[in-house]
Amino acid sequence: MGLFTRRSQESQGTDGAAVATLEVDPGLAALTGDYVIDAAHSSIGFTVRHAMVTNVRGSFADHEGTLHLDGSDPSRSTAAIDVKIASVDTGIADRDGHLRSGDFFDAEAFPLMSFRSTEAGRLGGDTYRITGDLTIKDVTRPLSIDLEFNGSATDVYGNERVGFEGSAEILRSDWGLTWNAALEAGGVMVSDKVKLTFDISAVKQA
Repeated sequence: MGLFTRRSQESQGTDGAAVATLEVDPGLAALTGDYVIDAAHSSIGFTVRHAMVTNVRGSFADHEGTLHLDGSDPSRSTAAIDVKIASVDTGIADRDGHLRSGDFFDAEAFPLMSFRSTEAGRLGGDTYRITGDLTIKDVTRPLSIDLEFNGSATDVYGNERVGFEGSAEILRSDWGLTWNAALEAGGVMVSDKVKLTFDISAVKQA
């Protein structure tokens, strides 16, 4: 169910040729509005290669954000997300402490990781791309996230919800996260490439 539906009728272009038109799906147009991300039913995670042979997965439990969705014109949609670095959780307390330290995020000096969108658009079907500025520590760089629209529903409390899931890949060194350790057999302890994952449930505001 994409934001636009192709209709069978045609209109005349300025040169007299028939031009197919795209009309807005009224059901999705009705989703236009402001939303708050429900952190209890959302996740922001990451996967990174460890010791060249396996993956370590983690997430940030404490985050908040807002969305503005424009069902008639997706390019006018926006997103803002703040993540508390201290909430990082990989399931190993010592590893989480290392990630919070100055070797990595330096959570005491830079408590938040933030994303502010600058552009949005439809790739096709239910897939969209949102581009913006990702700030980690004192470095801000562009990031594009591909998202799939999972649909909308009214929950048992009468809240209108929308859902998205998506991913992006970054090089952590682009944000100054360069700590590593060499392995005896060659290679390094932590890969530069990190996969970010997003599973978002957001509630429409009155």
